[in-house]
Amino acid sequence: MTMSMEQIHRIKELQLQQKGPYQIAKELGVDPKTVRRYMQQEDFSPPPPTAEVRTSRLDAYKSTIDAWLREDKQNRHKQRHTAKRVFDRLTKEVPGFDCSYPTVVRYVRQVRARQELSKNGFLELHWHPGEAQADFGECDVILNGIRRACRFLVVSFPHSNAGFVQGFLGETAECLCQGLMDIFEHIQGVPPRLIIDNATAAGRRIGEIVRLTQLFKRFQAHFGFEVTFCNPDSGHEKGNVENKVGYIRRNYFVPVPSAASVLEWNTELLDLCDLDNAREHYKKERPMCELFQGDRQAMLRLPRHPFEACRYEHVKTNGYGKFVLDGRHNYSSSPMYANRELVVRIGAHFIEPLDEAGDAISRHQRAFGSERTDTVDWLTMLDQLITKPGAWKNSVVRSHMSYEVRDYMDEQDKSGLRQALRLIKDLSSQYGLDVAITSLQEALVRKRTEGIGVNAAVIAARIAHYGLDTPGEPGPDLSQYDTLLTTTGGAGYGPQ
Repeated sequence: MTMSMEQIHRIKELQLQQKGPYQIAKELGVDPKTVRRYMQQEDFSPPPPTAEVRTSRLDAYKSTIDAWLREDKQNRHKQRHTAKRVFDRLTKEVPGFDCSYPTVVRYVRQVRARQELSKNGFLELHWHPGEAQADFGECDVILNGIRRACRFLVVSFPHSNAGFVQGFLGETAECLCQGLMDIFEHIQGVPPRLIIDNATAAGRRIGEIVRLTQLFKRFQAHFGFEVTFCNPDSGHEKGNVENKVGYIRRNYFVPVPSAASVLEWNTELLDLCDLDNAREHYKKERPMCELFQGDRQAMLRLPRHPFEACRYEHVKTNGYGKFVLDGRHNYSSSPMYANRELVVRIGAHFIEPLDEAGDAISRHQRAFGSERTDTVDWLTMLDQLITKPGAWKNSVVRSHMSYEVRDYMDEQDKSGLRQALRLIKDLSSQYGLDVAITSLQEALVRKRTEGIGVNAAVIAARIAHYGLDTPGEPGPDLSQYDTLLTTTGGAGYGPQ
Protein backbone atom coordinates (compact mmCIF):
# COMPACT_ATOMS: atom_id res chain seq x y z
CA MET A 1 0.00 0.00 0.00
CA THR A 2 1.32 3.44 -0.98
CA MET A 3 0.66 6.25 1.47
CA SER A 4 0.67 10.02 1.00
CA MET A 5 3.39 12.15 2.57
CA GLU A 6 0.77 13.58 4.97
CA GLN A 7 -0.05 10.08 6.24
CA ILE A 8 3.64 9.19 6.56
CA HIS A 9 4.24 12.41 8.46
CA ARG A 10 1.36 11.52 10.84
CA ILE A 11 2.83 8.04 11.43
CA LYS A 12 6.19 9.62 12.40
CA GLU A 13 4.45 12.05 14.78
CA LEU A 14 2.61 9.23 16.55
CA GLN A 15 5.85 7.21 16.64
CA LEU A 16 7.50 10.08 18.51
CA GLN A 17 4.65 9.84 21.04
CA GLN A 18 5.81 6.27 21.79
CA LYS A 19 2.81 4.60 20.17
CA GLY A 20 3.16 1.18 18.64
CA PRO A 21 2.30 0.06 15.10
CA TYR A 22 -1.06 -1.48 16.11
CA GLN A 23 -2.17 1.67 17.92
CA ILE A 24 -1.13 3.85 14.96
CA ALA A 25 -2.79 1.46 12.47
CA LYS A 26 -6.04 1.49 14.47
CA GLU A 27 -6.03 5.28 14.74
CA LEU A 28 -5.29 5.81 11.03
CA GLY A 29 -7.27 2.87 9.73
CA VAL A 30 -4.42 1.26 7.81
CA ASP A 31 -2.62 -2.08 7.76
CA PRO A 32 -0.16 -2.51 10.71
CA LYS A 33 2.44 -4.01 8.30
CA THR A 34 2.39 -0.79 6.27
CA VAL A 35 2.73 1.29 9.44
CA ARG A 36 5.67 -0.86 10.63
CA ARG A 37 7.43 -0.41 7.27
CA TYR A 38 7.25 3.41 7.42
CA MET A 39 8.24 3.43 11.09
CA GLN A 40 11.45 1.55 10.17
CA GLN A 41 12.25 3.72 7.11
CA GLU A 42 15.07 6.21 7.74
CA ASP A 43 15.63 7.88 4.36
CA PHE A 44 12.86 10.12 3.11
CA SER A 45 14.92 12.07 0.54
CA PRO A 46 12.87 13.11 -2.50
CA PRO A 47 13.40 10.56 -5.31
CA PRO A 48 14.71 11.81 -8.66
CA PRO A 49 12.10 12.08 -11.38
CA THR A 50 12.00 9.16 -13.75
CA ALA A 51 10.96 9.35 -17.35
CA GLU A 52 7.86 7.47 -18.19
CA VAL A 53 8.82 4.42 -20.17
CA ARG A 54 6.46 3.75 -23.00
CA THR A 55 6.58 0.68 -25.09
CA SER A 56 6.62 1.03 -28.84
CA ARG A 57 6.44 -1.38 -31.72
CA LEU A 58 9.74 0.22 -32.87
CA ASP A 59 11.61 -1.03 -29.75
CA ALA A 60 12.54 -4.28 -31.47
CA TYR A 61 14.24 -2.40 -34.29
CA LYS A 62 15.96 0.43 -32.38
CA SER A 63 19.25 -1.44 -32.01
CA THR A 64 19.41 -1.89 -35.80
CA ILE A 65 18.70 1.81 -36.39
CA ASP A 66 21.34 2.82 -33.80
CA ALA A 67 23.95 0.65 -35.52
CA TRP A 68 23.25 2.22 -38.92
CA LEU A 69 23.48 5.75 -37.50
CA ARG A 70 26.75 4.96 -35.69
CA GLU A 71 28.26 3.75 -38.96
CA ASP A 72 27.26 7.06 -40.54
CA LYS A 73 29.93 8.87 -38.49
CA GLN A 74 32.58 7.32 -40.74
CA ASN A 75 30.82 8.28 -43.98
CA ARG A 76 30.63 11.53 -45.90
CA HIS A 77 27.85 13.85 -44.85
CA LYS A 78 25.88 13.34 -48.06
CA GLN A 79 26.18 9.56 -47.79
CA ARG A 80 24.51 9.23 -44.41
CA HIS A 81 21.08 7.82 -43.61
CA THR A 82 18.04 10.03 -43.74
CA ALA A 83 14.91 9.05 -41.84
CA LYS A 84 13.35 8.09 -45.18
CA ARG A 85 16.28 5.86 -46.05
CA VAL A 86 16.10 4.17 -42.60
CA PHE A 87 12.40 3.49 -43.09
CA ASP A 88 12.96 2.11 -46.59
CA ARG A 89 15.73 -0.23 -45.44
CA LEU A 90 13.70 -1.53 -42.50
CA THR A 91 10.76 -2.19 -44.78
CA LYS A 92 12.92 -4.01 -47.31
CA GLU A 93 15.49 -5.81 -45.17
CA VAL A 94 13.77 -6.64 -41.84
CA PRO A 95 11.07 -9.33 -42.00
CA GLY A 96 7.85 -8.44 -40.24
CA PHE A 97 8.57 -4.72 -39.90
CA ASP A 98 5.21 -3.00 -39.42
CA CYS A 99 5.93 0.48 -37.95
CA SER A 100 4.77 3.73 -39.53
CA TYR A 101 7.03 6.23 -41.24
CA PRO A 102 6.35 9.08 -38.68
CA THR A 103 7.39 6.74 -35.84
CA VAL A 104 10.73 6.13 -37.55
CA VAL A 105 11.21 9.87 -38.21
CA ARG A 106 10.63 10.76 -34.53
CA TYR A 107 13.14 8.20 -33.33
CA VAL A 108 15.82 9.22 -35.85
CA ARG A 109 15.40 12.84 -34.72
CA GLN A 110 15.86 11.79 -31.08
CA VAL A 111 19.08 9.94 -31.92
CA ARG A 112 20.43 12.91 -33.91
CA ALA A 113 19.63 15.26 -31.01
CA ARG A 114 21.53 13.03 -28.55
CA GLN A 115 24.52 12.98 -30.92
CA GLU A 116 24.56 16.79 -31.14
CA LEU A 117 24.43 17.11 -27.35
CA SER A 118 27.38 14.79 -26.99
CA LYS A 119 29.35 16.93 -29.46
CA ASN A 120 28.60 20.25 -27.79
CA GLY A 121 29.53 19.27 -24.27
CA PHE A 122 33.09 20.18 -23.20
CA LEU A 123 35.12 18.89 -20.29
CA GLU A 124 36.70 21.49 -18.04
CA LEU A 125 40.36 20.66 -18.52
CA HIS A 126 42.94 20.80 -15.74
CA TRP A 127 46.13 22.65 -16.58
CA HIS A 128 49.36 22.07 -14.71
CA PRO A 129 51.74 24.91 -13.78
CA GLY A 130 54.07 25.82 -16.61
CA GLU A 131 51.88 24.51 -19.43
CA ALA A 132 51.19 27.11 -22.13
CA GLN A 133 48.89 27.69 -25.09
CA ALA A 134 49.72 29.73 -28.21
CA ASP A 135 47.65 31.27 -30.98
CA PHE A 136 47.71 34.13 -33.50
CA GLY A 137 45.26 37.02 -33.78
CA GLU A 138 44.82 39.90 -36.25
CA CYS A 139 44.78 43.66 -35.68
CA ASP A 140 45.63 46.99 -37.30
CA VAL A 141 48.65 49.01 -36.14
CA ILE A 142 50.06 52.36 -37.31
CA LEU A 143 53.75 51.74 -37.99
CA ASN A 144 55.88 54.76 -38.86
CA GLY A 145 52.73 56.66 -39.81
CA ILE A 146 51.27 53.91 -42.05
CA ARG A 147 48.27 51.78 -41.04
CA ARG A 148 49.23 48.09 -41.40
CA ALA A 149 47.33 44.83 -40.99
CA CYS A 150 49.39 42.83 -38.48
CA ARG A 151 49.39 39.50 -36.69
CA PHE A 152 50.02 39.10 -32.99
CA LEU A 153 51.17 35.92 -31.24
CA VAL A 154 49.73 35.29 -27.78
CA VAL A 155 51.21 32.80 -25.29
CA SER A 156 49.01 32.21 -22.25
CA PHE A 157 49.44 30.10 -19.12
CA PRO A 158 46.05 28.66 -18.03
CA HIS A 159 47.24 27.89 -14.49
CA SER A 160 47.80 31.60 -13.71
CA ASN A 161 45.94 33.16 -16.68
CA ALA A 162 49.08 35.23 -17.37
CA GLY A 163 49.59 36.15 -21.02
CA PHE A 164 52.29 37.58 -23.25
CA VAL A 165 52.10 38.94 -26.79
CA GLN A 166 54.38 39.82 -29.71
CA GLY A 167 53.45 41.46 -33.03
CA PHE A 168 54.47 40.68 -36.61
CA LEU A 169 53.66 41.75 -40.13
CA GLY A 170 53.01 38.14 -41.16
CA GLU A 171 52.28 34.66 -39.80
CA THR A 172 55.12 32.36 -40.83
CA ALA A 173 57.28 29.74 -39.14
CA GLU A 174 59.96 32.41 -38.65
CA CYS A 175 57.43 34.70 -36.95
CA LEU A 176 56.13 31.93 -34.70
CA CYS A 177 59.61 30.84 -33.59
CA GLN A 178 60.85 34.43 -33.12
CA GLY A 179 57.78 35.37 -31.08
CA LEU A 180 58.01 32.30 -28.85
CA MET A 181 61.74 32.85 -28.36
CA ASP A 182 61.29 36.53 -27.43
CA ILE A 183 58.59 35.60 -24.91
CA PHE A 184 60.69 32.76 -23.44
CA GLU A 185 63.58 35.16 -22.96
CA HIS A 186 61.29 37.75 -21.37
CA ILE A 187 59.88 35.30 -18.82
CA GLN A 188 63.28 33.59 -18.42
CA GLY A 189 61.96 30.09 -18.93
CA VAL A 190 60.50 27.55 -21.37
CA PRO A 191 57.09 25.92 -20.82
CA PRO A 192 57.46 22.12 -20.68
CA ARG A 193 54.35 21.71 -22.87
CA LEU A 194 52.91 23.99 -25.55
CA ILE A 195 49.43 23.54 -27.04
CA ILE A 196 48.76 25.01 -30.48
CA ASP A 197 46.18 24.51 -33.21
CA ASN A 198 46.69 23.35 -36.80
CA ALA A 199 48.71 26.45 -37.69
CA THR A 200 50.73 26.24 -40.90
CA ALA A 201 53.49 28.17 -39.13
CA ALA A 202 54.26 25.13 -36.94
CA GLY A 203 52.86 22.20 -38.86
CA ARG A 204 49.75 20.15 -39.51
CA ARG A 205 47.89 17.40 -37.72
CA ILE A 206 45.99 15.06 -40.04
CA GLY A 207 44.24 12.40 -37.99
CA GLU A 208 46.88 11.03 -35.64
CA ILE A 209 49.79 12.08 -37.88
CA VAL A 210 51.58 15.37 -37.08
CA ARG A 211 53.90 16.97 -39.63
CA LEU A 212 56.02 19.85 -38.31
CA THR A 213 57.83 22.42 -40.44
CA GLN A 214 61.60 21.98 -40.52
CA LEU A 215 62.23 25.26 -38.69
CA PHE A 216 59.77 24.46 -35.91
CA LYS A 217 61.30 20.98 -35.52
CA ARG A 218 64.68 22.61 -34.94
CA PHE A 219 63.13 25.18 -32.60
CA GLN A 220 61.41 22.50 -30.50
CA ALA A 221 64.60 20.40 -30.33
CA HIS A 222 66.64 23.48 -29.31
CA PHE A 223 64.34 24.50 -26.44
CA GLY A 224 63.30 20.96 -25.44
CA PHE A 225 59.55 21.43 -24.87
CA GLU A 226 56.68 19.08 -25.79
CA VAL A 227 54.16 20.28 -28.38
CA THR A 228 50.54 19.16 -28.62
CA PHE A 229 48.24 19.93 -31.54
CA CYS A 230 44.52 20.44 -30.91
CA ASN A 231 42.03 18.18 -32.60
CA PRO A 232 40.53 19.69 -35.78
CA ASP A 233 37.65 22.12 -35.06
CA SER A 234 38.36 21.89 -31.33
CA GLY A 235 39.34 25.39 -30.32
CA HIS A 236 37.96 24.75 -26.80
CA GLU A 237 41.03 22.59 -26.16
CA LYS A 238 43.00 25.84 -25.98
CA GLY A 239 40.17 28.04 -24.78
CA ASN A 240 42.37 30.05 -22.43
CA VAL A 241 44.48 31.52 -25.23
CA GLU A 242 41.39 31.95 -27.45
CA ASN A 243 39.89 34.17 -24.77
CA LYS A 244 43.22 35.91 -24.21
CA VAL A 245 43.48 36.82 -27.91
CA GLY A 246 40.11 38.56 -27.74
CA TYR A 247 40.96 40.27 -24.45
CA ILE A 248 44.24 41.62 -25.82
CA ARG A 249 42.59 42.86 -29.01
CA ARG A 250 39.94 44.76 -27.02
CA ASN A 251 42.22 46.16 -24.33
CA TYR A 252 45.63 46.60 -25.98
CA PHE A 253 44.63 47.62 -29.52
CA VAL A 254 41.74 50.05 -28.92
CA PRO A 255 42.40 52.74 -30.00
CA VAL A 256 44.68 51.59 -32.81
CA PRO A 257 48.25 51.61 -31.42
CA SER A 258 51.06 53.54 -33.05
CA ALA A 259 54.80 52.84 -33.04
CA ALA A 260 57.89 53.68 -35.06
CA SER A 261 58.58 50.02 -35.87
CA VAL A 262 57.47 46.46 -35.09
CA LEU A 263 60.43 46.00 -32.74
CA GLU A 264 59.51 49.12 -30.76
CA TRP A 265 55.88 47.98 -30.66
CA ASN A 266 56.93 44.57 -29.29
CA THR A 267 58.90 46.18 -26.47
CA GLU A 268 55.81 48.19 -25.50
CA LEU A 269 53.63 45.07 -25.68
CA LEU A 270 55.73 43.15 -23.18
CA ASP A 271 55.60 46.12 -20.80
CA LEU A 272 51.80 46.17 -21.15
CA CYS A 273 51.65 42.43 -20.43
CA ASP A 274 53.67 42.80 -17.22
CA LEU A 275 51.32 45.53 -16.01
CA ASP A 276 48.19 43.61 -16.98
CA ASN A 277 49.37 40.41 -15.27
CA ALA A 278 49.29 42.27 -11.95
CA ARG A 279 45.47 42.18 -11.91
CA GLU A 280 43.52 39.61 -9.90
CA HIS A 281 42.73 36.16 -11.30
CA TYR A 282 39.07 35.85 -12.30
CA LYS A 283 38.55 32.75 -10.09
CA LYS A 284 41.45 32.31 -7.68
CA GLU A 285 41.25 35.79 -6.09
CA ARG A 286 45.02 36.28 -6.24
CA PRO A 287 47.14 38.46 -8.54
CA MET A 288 48.04 36.57 -11.71
CA CYS A 289 51.69 37.57 -11.34
CA GLU A 290 51.79 35.71 -8.00
CA LEU A 291 50.22 32.61 -9.56
CA PHE A 292 52.68 32.91 -12.44
CA GLN A 293 55.51 32.19 -10.01
CA GLY A 294 54.16 28.64 -9.89
CA ASP A 295 54.39 28.54 -13.68
CA ARG A 296 57.98 29.77 -13.52
CA GLN A 297 59.01 27.07 -11.07
CA ALA A 298 57.70 24.38 -13.43
CA MET A 299 59.46 25.78 -16.51
CA LEU A 300 62.53 24.44 -18.26
CA ARG A 301 65.72 26.48 -18.29
CA LEU A 302 66.66 28.55 -21.29
CA PRO A 303 69.30 26.86 -23.49
CA ARG A 304 72.85 28.20 -23.28
CA HIS A 305 73.08 29.01 -26.98
CA PRO A 306 70.77 31.44 -28.83
CA PHE A 307 68.55 30.16 -31.63
CA GLU A 308 68.52 31.67 -35.13
CA ALA A 309 64.82 31.83 -36.03
CA CYS A 310 65.43 32.01 -39.77
CA ARG A 311 65.65 29.99 -42.94
CA TYR A 312 68.06 30.24 -45.86
CA GLU A 313 67.20 30.46 -49.53
CA HIS A 314 69.26 30.61 -52.73
CA VAL A 315 68.36 33.49 -55.06
CA LYS A 316 69.65 34.94 -58.35
CA THR A 317 70.21 38.70 -58.59
CA ASN A 318 69.50 40.78 -61.68
CA GLY A 319 71.75 43.35 -63.35
CA TYR A 320 71.10 45.85 -60.53
CA GLY A 321 71.96 43.38 -57.76
CA LYS A 322 68.30 42.90 -56.81
CA PHE A 323 66.50 39.63 -56.03
CA VAL A 324 62.89 38.53 -55.54
CA LEU A 325 61.29 36.59 -52.66
CA ASP A 326 57.78 35.13 -52.54
CA GLY A 327 57.33 36.08 -56.19
CA ARG A 328 56.54 39.75 -55.49
CA HIS A 329 58.94 41.31 -52.99
CA ASN A 330 62.13 42.84 -54.45
CA TYR A 331 65.20 43.56 -52.35
CA SER A 332 68.60 45.03 -53.15
CA SER A 333 71.92 43.44 -52.32
CA SER A 334 74.61 45.62 -53.93
CA PRO A 335 75.47 46.50 -57.53
CA MET A 336 78.71 44.60 -56.91
CA TYR A 337 76.66 41.38 -56.72
CA ALA A 338 74.75 41.85 -59.98
CA ASN A 339 73.86 38.65 -61.85
CA ARG A 340 75.11 36.46 -59.03
CA GLU A 341 73.67 33.61 -56.99
CA LEU A 342 73.37 34.54 -53.31
CA VAL A 343 72.19 32.94 -50.09
CA VAL A 344 69.56 35.00 -48.27
CA ARG A 345 68.83 34.80 -44.53
CA ILE A 346 65.07 35.15 -44.02
CA GLY A 347 63.93 36.07 -40.52
CA ALA A 348 60.68 37.25 -38.98
CA HIS A 349 61.54 40.94 -39.28
CA PHE A 350 64.55 41.23 -41.61
CA ILE A 351 65.96 39.94 -44.91
CA GLU A 352 69.74 39.75 -45.31
CA PRO A 353 71.61 38.66 -48.47
CA LEU A 354 74.96 37.14 -47.51
CA ASP A 355 78.38 37.25 -49.13
CA GLU A 356 80.75 34.30 -49.51
CA ALA A 357 81.94 34.68 -45.91
CA GLY A 358 78.38 34.63 -44.57
CA ASP A 359 78.32 38.35 -43.69
CA ALA A 360 75.30 40.49 -44.48
CA ILE A 361 75.64 42.56 -47.67
CA SER A 362 72.53 44.59 -46.87
CA ARG A 363 69.63 44.48 -44.43
CA HIS A 364 65.95 45.05 -45.21
CA GLN A 365 62.74 45.05 -43.28
CA ARG A 366 60.84 41.98 -44.43
CA ALA A 367 57.84 42.70 -46.64
CA PHE A 368 54.57 40.76 -46.40
CA GLY A 369 51.32 40.80 -48.33
CA SER A 370 50.16 40.33 -51.90
CA GLU A 371 51.20 43.75 -53.22
CA ARG A 372 54.49 44.11 -55.07
CA THR A 373 57.24 45.87 -53.08
CA ASP A 374 60.71 47.15 -53.90
CA THR A 375 63.08 47.97 -51.03
CA VAL A 376 66.60 49.34 -51.27
CA ASP A 377 69.47 49.38 -48.78
CA TRP A 378 70.73 52.91 -49.27
CA LEU A 379 74.02 52.33 -47.46
CA THR A 380 75.18 49.74 -49.99
CA MET A 381 74.21 52.08 -52.83
CA LEU A 382 76.12 54.94 -51.19
CA ASP A 383 79.17 52.68 -50.91
CA GLN A 384 78.98 51.99 -54.63
CA LEU A 385 78.58 55.70 -55.48
CA ILE A 386 81.59 56.62 -53.33
CA THR A 387 83.58 54.16 -55.39
CA LYS A 388 82.05 55.34 -58.71
CA PRO A 389 80.91 58.97 -58.27
CA GLY A 390 80.47 59.28 -62.03
CA ALA A 391 77.20 57.31 -61.68
CA TRP A 392 75.74 59.95 -59.36
CA LYS A 393 73.50 61.79 -61.85
CA ASN A 394 71.76 58.57 -62.96
CA SER A 395 71.48 56.96 -59.52
CA VAL A 396 68.33 56.18 -57.54
CA VAL A 397 69.91 57.91 -54.54
CA ARG A 398 69.94 61.26 -56.39
CA SER A 399 66.21 61.01 -57.15
CA HIS A 400 65.58 60.52 -53.42
CA MET A 401 67.29 63.82 -52.51
CA SER A 402 65.63 67.19 -52.03
CA TYR A 403 66.23 69.85 -54.70
CA GLU A 404 68.62 71.84 -52.48
CA VAL A 405 70.80 68.82 -51.73
CA ARG A 406 70.65 67.59 -55.34
CA ASP A 407 71.75 70.98 -56.74
CA TYR A 408 74.55 71.28 -54.20
CA MET A 409 75.95 67.84 -55.00
CA ASP A 410 75.57 68.32 -58.77
CA GLU A 411 77.93 71.33 -58.49
CA GLN A 412 80.68 69.32 -56.76
CA ASP A 413 83.69 67.83 -58.46
CA LYS A 414 84.49 64.14 -57.90
CA SER A 415 86.41 64.83 -54.70
CA GLY A 416 83.69 67.06 -53.26
CA LEU A 417 80.99 64.60 -54.30
CA ARG A 418 82.78 61.72 -52.55
CA GLN A 419 83.09 63.85 -49.43
CA ALA A 420 79.37 64.73 -49.49
CA LEU A 421 78.40 61.08 -50.09
CA ARG A 422 80.57 59.94 -47.17
CA LEU A 423 78.87 62.55 -44.99
CA ILE A 424 75.43 61.25 -45.97
CA LYS A 425 76.54 57.66 -45.38
CA ASP A 426 77.94 58.44 -41.92
CA LEU A 427 74.81 60.34 -40.88
CA SER A 428 72.56 57.62 -42.37
CA SER A 429 74.39 54.93 -40.41
CA GLN A 430 73.77 56.86 -37.22
CA TYR A 431 70.36 58.48 -37.77
CA GLY A 432 68.84 57.05 -40.97
CA LEU A 433 68.76 58.31 -44.55
CA ASP A 434 65.81 60.71 -44.13
CA VAL A 435 67.43 62.49 -41.17
CA ALA A 436 70.77 62.66 -43.03
CA ILE A 437 69.20 64.31 -46.09
CA THR A 438 67.08 66.70 -43.99
CA SER A 439 70.08 67.80 -41.91
CA LEU A 440 72.17 68.45 -45.04
CA GLN A 441 69.28 70.40 -46.56
CA GLU A 442 68.88 72.54 -43.41
CA ALA A 443 72.61 73.29 -43.36
CA LEU A 444 72.40 74.45 -47.00
CA VAL A 445 69.26 76.55 -46.43
CA ARG A 446 70.98 78.28 -43.53
CA LYS A 447 73.86 79.12 -45.94
CA ARG A 448 76.35 77.21 -43.83
CA THR A 449 78.41 75.77 -46.62
CA GLU A 450 81.61 76.36 -44.68
CA GLY A 451 82.09 73.37 -42.40
CA ILE A 452 78.91 71.86 -43.76
CA GLY A 453 79.77 68.44 -42.33
CA VAL A 454 79.93 69.75 -38.76
CA ASN A 455 76.75 71.80 -39.19
CA ALA A 456 74.86 68.90 -40.75
CA ALA A 457 75.97 66.56 -37.96
CA VAL A 458 74.77 69.01 -35.28
CA ILE A 459 71.42 69.47 -37.05
CA ALA A 460 71.03 65.68 -37.49
CA ALA A 461 71.59 65.11 -33.78
CA ARG A 462 69.02 67.80 -32.96
CA ILE A 463 66.44 66.26 -35.32
CA ALA A 464 66.99 62.76 -33.94
CA HIS A 465 66.89 63.67 -30.26
CA TYR A 466 64.74 66.78 -29.88
CA GLY A 467 63.14 67.67 -33.20
CA LEU A 468 64.21 70.55 -35.38
CA ASP A 469 61.41 72.88 -34.27
CA THR A 470 61.69 72.18 -30.54
CA PRO A 471 62.57 75.42 -28.72
CA GLY A 472 65.77 75.45 -26.71
CA GLU A 473 65.68 75.08 -22.95
CA PRO A 474 65.72 78.38 -21.02
CA GLY A 475 69.14 79.32 -19.65
CA PRO A 476 69.94 80.56 -16.13
CA ASP A 477 68.18 83.63 -14.75
CA LEU A 478 70.48 86.65 -15.35
CA SER A 479 68.05 89.32 -14.09
CA GLN A 480 70.19 89.95 -10.98
CA TYR A 481 73.14 90.85 -13.17
CA ASP A 482 70.92 93.25 -15.16
CA THR A 483 69.88 94.95 -11.93
CA LEU A 484 73.47 95.19 -10.76
CA LEU A 485 74.67 96.74 -14.01
CA THR A 486 71.79 99.24 -13.99
CA THR A 487 72.42 100.44 -10.44
CA THR A 488 76.18 100.86 -10.99
CA GLY A 489 75.86 102.61 -14.29
CA GLY A 490 77.46 99.72 -16.09
CA ALA A 491 80.77 100.09 -14.30
CA GLY A 492 80.55 96.62 -12.93
CA TYR A 493 81.51 97.73 -9.40
CA GLY A 494 79.28 98.37 -6.43
CA PRO A 495 79.54 101.33 -4.04
CA GLN A 496 82.85 101.55 -2.15
